[in-house]
Amino acid sequence: MTTRDPGDSGVTSARVLLADDQPLVRAALRMVITDAPDVEVVGEAGDGAEAVRLTAELAPDVVVMDIRMPGMDGIEATRLITTGPGTARVVVLTTFDDDDYVYGALRAGASGFLVKDMALDDILAAISVVASGDALIAPSVTRRLIKEFAARPTTTPPRRAQLGGITDREREVLTLVGSGLSNAEIADRLCISVATAKTYLTRLLAKLDARDRVQLVILAYEAGLVAPSGS
Repeated sequence: MTTRDPGDSGVTSARVLLADDQPLVRAALRMVITDAPDVEVVGEAGDGAEAVRLTAELAPDVVVMDIRMPGMDGIEATRLITTGPGTARVVVLTTFDDDDYVYGALRAGASGFLVKDMALDDILAAISVVASGDALIAPSVTRRLIKEFAARPTTTPPRRAQLGGITDREREVLTLVGSGLSNAEIADRLCISVATAKTYLTRLLAKLDARDRVQLVILAYEAGLVAPSGS
């Protein structure tokens, strides 16, 4: 998934594609990433269609995707990339007033998101987490999204039928994941080990055919396991 620099001693480098219609934003992100030893920018796109094309050509590990772009937006580009034949993972780039767009991007298959005013170290850490194959969604933002969207009427029917194959304990774990708890917090809440919490998470991913933790959060919300009062 990552490339190896033949000139170093085995350090791997996560390949990143930047997709944003604002050149200044791309330039700022490139500057930050250039200073990091384990992340490299392999390309830049100014809109969603170009991001999809360059992802196919360059095979990045992570696409940092803006949501609001001319032509094809970041949500559609995310859907095309995550359902395509490649292995690139998408982190959406947004602002806190983009909650509707963030939720749409997460449903489209994004593995997390960055907020444009995040600390630079946090941005790099987020990219590395997603490049390693994990999903990143901050607990505080998880709770905010759930609170915002659970309070709104929706025309999407609940997906309770998809949860029929899980055990009561797995349902408990899914509820806590949907509430934004980390594995360590879940283990503490249920009086189990962190390793056991991870095992339950792995089972849920397999049983619910979920790509990552972010999709479990969405399933928990859509199944009605998490309510605004739980945020």
